Amino acid sequence: MKTVTIDTKKRNQMIDITSIVETSVSDTGIKDGMCYVFVPHTTAAVTINENADEDVKVDILNTLSKLIPYRDDYRHMEGNSDAHVKATLTGSTAAVIVQEGKLVLGTWQSLFFCEFDGPRKRKIMIKVVGDK
Repeated sequence: MKTVTIDTKKRNQMIDITSIVETSVSDTGIKDGMCYVFVPHTTAAVTINENADEDVKVDILNTLSKLIPYRDDYRHMEGNSDAHVKATLTGSTAAVIVQEGKLVLGTWQSLFFCEFDGPRKRKIMIKVVGDK
């Protein structure tokens, strides 16, 4: 297992982590198996989505902010309830097939770390299992 630390720059942000995960897969020498990405935070997430058009990330973040506003009638006293809800909806894990030593992603797909309570220093945990 590999743990990677990233620094986020904004309160809400989607960061392409595909190359980080690809390097982790390559470093293991595993040719066929699965790659699991886990975000050990309650106000951040990981997702797979399009990376061909930057506006997709903007649209996702804007839509989440409309559906789950920063300030609302939340009971959690810390002031980041929206981030908890966004992370719950997005999810803390992603699983990607590894074939011939490469991630199997669709033509337009990338892995994204989703920050909902930044800026912060965050961790991404990557586990690759399979055959060499």
